[in-house]
Amino acid sequence: MANTVVEEALSKIPRVRLAHLPTPLESMENLSQRLGGPSLIVKRDDCTGVALGGNKARQAEFYFGQAVAAGADTAITTGAFQSNHARMTCAYARKLGMACEIQLEHRVAGKGNSYLNSGNVLLDRLLGARIHEFSDGEDEKGADENLARIAAAVAADGGKPFVIPLGADHPPVGALGYVEAADELLNQATAMDINIDIVVLSSGSASTHAGMLVGLRALGNKARVLGVCVRRDQAAQAARVLARSNATAELAGLPVTITEEDVLVTDSYLGSGYGQLTPEAREAMTLAAECEGLILDPVYTAKAMAGLIGAVREGSIDSHETAVFLHTGGTPALFAYDELLTGS
Repeated sequence: MANTVVEEALSKIPRVRLAHLPTPLESMENLSQRLGGPSLIVKRDDCTGVALGGNKARQAEFYFGQAVAAGADTAITTGAFQSNHARMTCAYARKLGMACEIQLEHRVAGKGNSYLNSGNVLLDRLLGARIHEFSDGEDEKGADENLARIAAAVAADGGKPFVIPLGADHPPVGALGYVEAADELLNQATAMDINIDIVVLSSGSASTHAGMLVGLRALGNKARVLGVCVRRDQAAQAARVLARSNATAELAGLPVTITEEDVLVTDSYLGSGYGQLTPEAREAMTLAAECEGLILDPVYTAKAMAGLIGAVREGSIDSHETAVFLHTGGTPALFAYDELLTGS
């Protein structure tokens, strides 16, 4: 069978293949019946393998393709204290024989000892990361600028640093992983005789959202992609997704233009902000666990699932449609919220 346009485009880009792919595509029949709504399916990107998995594995493959090509010996990145991206960066660095320095941003106020030391942070330390702290979690530009200072110190000590920034003014290299994931998803759907009407996912840095949207459109698929905001309000996130999507298409060399009509986001499940647990997210975690044995995290996937549940209940996802929930992982962060979840 001939390669798809996505496979052809991505074959030209440096990459390190470490993730366990393809990830499963599974029915959520019990949850579908509980909600009395459409056919619900989950794409299990929590099962990407390395260091407890998650969506960042797909993104890391392309970043580390660049790092290896550059001869780097130290990976450097930034994220919130319970960053899945930072954990995965550490894991890939170690797997490839590199050191890792991560900057953890104080992005979520009012958290105690578990949040600062358990979950992803515990794994970061187990992986041997050198941890730096950054006080202003809302200063995305400042956080990236500080990475340059960390990199300069590594270079001064004789190292060869490779920086993975998160700001929207940098090329969306990580989004390429989800351009490919869209191709993988459609291949699985075809094999299972499934027609996908909508994909629901968490939308934060916008790499996953942009990559999925570009991949689907490049392959001629018109399924809606609904991003549930986890950090910014709807207007700010829609603008970010639009810009990142078109930058992703350009980076991949795909002849696709994403328009405002393609970008669907909702901030109805954001609550008071990033990393803050909401009643809707708590309900989503409970329903996913009780119905499907599916474990969600409070920061990303629980809010995305809340968005899916809300869309079914309000009828914006028709009862005859098929909806795919993208489970992006993040399970380690669950253990950083033990006090909120148990009420102790």
